[in-house]
Amino acid sequence: MQPAPQPHSWSVTPAEARDIQRELRSRLVTHVPPDFTPRLVAGADVSMELHSTRGYAGIVVIDAESMETVNESVADVAIEFPYIPGLLSFREIPPLLAAWEKLTVRPDVVVFDGVGYAHPRRFGLACHAGMAFGVPSIGCAKSILVGRYEDLGEERGATAPMIDRGEVVGMAVRTRASVQPVYVSIGDHMDLETAVSIVLRMAPKYREPETTRRAHRLVNDRRREMGGA
Repeated sequence: MQPAPQPHSWSVTPAEARDIQRELRSRLVTHVPPDFTPRLVAGADVSMELHSTRGYAGIVVIDAESMETVNESVADVAIEFPYIPGLLSFREIPPLLAAWEKLTVRPDVVVFDGVGYAHPRRFGLACHAGMAFGVPSIGCAKSILVGRYEDLGEERGATAPMIDRGEVVGMAVRTRASVQPVYVSIGDHMDLETAVSIVLRMAPKYREPETTRRAHRLVNDRRREMGGA
């Protein structure tokens, strides 16, 4: 499966990367495609050891009706871009593109283990990767990069807007009663209501949606197979 034509080189400096984020932010589509009825929902993750330059990128495609895994792929790749807060997409998208090319089933939407719009420049991993893959995308993070929320109920399905500089950038979402929420924000070709609905649909039992859980397990299993910690 080939990715969409890439809008820029991935071999850039941190300053160039920030400029790219600002430029691509203007192209972000904040609504879903017409007649969007996603059934195949993918999760993507990257695993690597601290200070290593080798990583393992994985994508798992799940049938949202049966919750069965219908396709998965792993790529062992070099990680060239350094870890810099706010620039995670430049570190993780190149290896994820390698895994994307190996898929034989195209998902309707991809959930990324990281932020989307809830980013200092409003263009986090999920926004950038959705554009790079050419597919609707969602960020579902386990921690907050920007934004604050109040008055989140304890029941499953409770939500509270995340506000940064006076703007709603995402939603805190309780996927299990009385358990720490996840932080959902839009990627590309996505709106916040739909993103929250998909994350809740894909999280019937655990705090993290099955997309994240299965992709995380896939890449960590691969790393162990290759002798990693």
